Amino acid sequence: MRLYKTKKDLTVLLKNSKANNIEIGFVPTMGALHNGHISLVTKAKNELGLVVCSIFVNPTQFNDPKDFAKYPVTINEDIYLLEKAGCDVLFLPSVDEMYPDGLKTAFNFELGFLETILDGKFRPGHFQGVCQVMDRLLSIVLPNKLFMGQKDFQQCMVLKKMTATNFPGLQLVVCPTQREIDGLAMSSRNVRLSKEGRQRAIKIFATLQFLKTNVKPGDVTGLKLAATNNLIEAGFKVDYVEIANAVTLQLLDNWDGNEPLVFLIAAFLNEVRLIDNMLIDK
Repeated sequence: MRLYKTKKDLTVLLKNSKANNIEIGFVPTMGALHNGHISLVTKAKNELGLVVCSIFVNPTQFNDPKDFAKYPVTINEDIYLLEKAGCDVLFLPSVDEMYPDGLKTAFNFELGFLETILDGKFRPGHFQGVCQVMDRLLSIVLPNKLFMGQKDFQQCMVLKKMTATNFPGLQLVVCPTQREIDGLAMSSRNVRLSKEGRQRAIKIFATLQFLKTNVKPGDVTGLKLAATNNLIEAGFKVDYVEIANAVTLQLLDNWDGNEPLVFLIAAFLNEVRLIDNMLIDK
């Protein structure tokens, strides 16, 4: 695996690859890698000739500076996992390399209602920061396919909207959420959970299953409230428990029995914010 820290050096390699008609798959990460990330690298490796992974903890997408400061950094372990998975290229830029003119920018990405609901509502500016860094990374790598995990469902929809405008022809490949044996969605933030918190964290997956088992056509507000109370009673501070149209992400209070659904949860366990979702294809 080749490691690059500057756009200039990486661009030389990528231009040569494109000149030889080698298609490029891109897996952007913030490090603290787990098997969920590695599954994306493996899928990209199986489909394309060159796989580029980036590790960059992007400061502009953290609305809470304390969250940014506590984000886990495990670069040596990450490099080992990527090499083992057969990743071809690791891009490891500094903040100055990605933001040579500083973090402030007057440019806004047009995301419509997607940045007013769910994580857009509870983490103001988060998706603008995500689009800001992804626009820069994609402009450098110019991949044929971008690989993302379903756990970040709303982020995938945001990037689908952004890339359709800024990178037409790029294919976004959304891969299933990878889970631990007990159902907990794999996440870099899981390492911040205490032993007791790790045991309680599986309540999020159990609540998604509760929603799946009990959803019926008609008013779903009572079901959402019951699911929220389940998490509160288990010690979570809940940002949201929502039921939405899986195609548009329009939030639903009533379900017609035919719309494809996605259940979405974001909740804090002590200071650790966990998200998860479940698709229901009706």
